Amino acid sequence: MGKEQAITRLLREWRAGDDEALERLIGLVYETLHELAERQMRHERPDHTLQATALIHEAYKKLACIDIDWKDRDHFYRVAARTMRRVLVDHARARQRAKRGGQAVRVTWNESMLVDGRQITDVIALDAAMTRLASMDRRKGQSVELHYFAGLTYAEVARILGVSEATVDRELRFAKAWLYREIYPEEAATTIQKPKPRLIDRDG
Repeated sequence: MGKEQAITRLLREWRAGDDEALERLIGLVYETLHELAERQMRHERPDHTLQATALIHEAYKKLACIDIDWKDRDHFYRVAARTMRRVLVDHARARQRAKRGGQAVRVTWNESMLVDGRQITDVIALDAAMTRLASMDRRKGQSVELHYFAGLTYAEVARILGVSEATVDRELRFAKAWLYREIYPEEAATTIQKPKPRLIDRDG
C-alpha cells in the first residue's frame, strides 16, 4: 500500500473513532512531509535557512492533493497543520544547533505573522508561545495552526472549527497580538497594548 492510500485509510479509521490511528497518521504525515521538503531543499544552498518554511509549505501542498472526501480532508488538515508545525520546529532546532552560539533561526512565512507591521519570525519561540496560547484557549491555538501552518483561508478554518469567518478573523487578530507580546515582551510593551483575556466565543 502506498503512503497516500495509507494516509486515506488512517484518516477514515481515526474519524471512525480509532485513536491509535491518529498516532500512526501523524507519524506517516511527518515522514512524508519531511521527505518531500528534504528532496526540495537539496537544490538550495546549505545556509539557505530562510526558505525552509516556503519549501515545506510546497511539500505540504503536494501532500494535500491526496484524493480524499471533504470530511476526511478536514481531519487531514488538522493533522497536517500540527505536523507542519512539528517539521518546521525540528528544522529550526537543527539549524540552531548548527549555528555558533545557538542563535535563533529566522524564517520567512508565506503569509506574514504581522502585528502592527511587525513580523514574528522566530519559529521556536512561536511554537512555545502557541503551546501557552492553546492551554489558555484551545480554539485560538487551532486557528493559528490551521491558518499559518497549513495555509488555510478564513473560510476553511471556520468550516473546520464550526464557527463563523468573523470569529476566525477576530480570534486570529487577538492571537497574533498575544503571541507577539509573548515572544517580544520588551518591544511589545512600548508598541502594542496587551490583549485582555476573554472567554471563547460561542457562536459556532
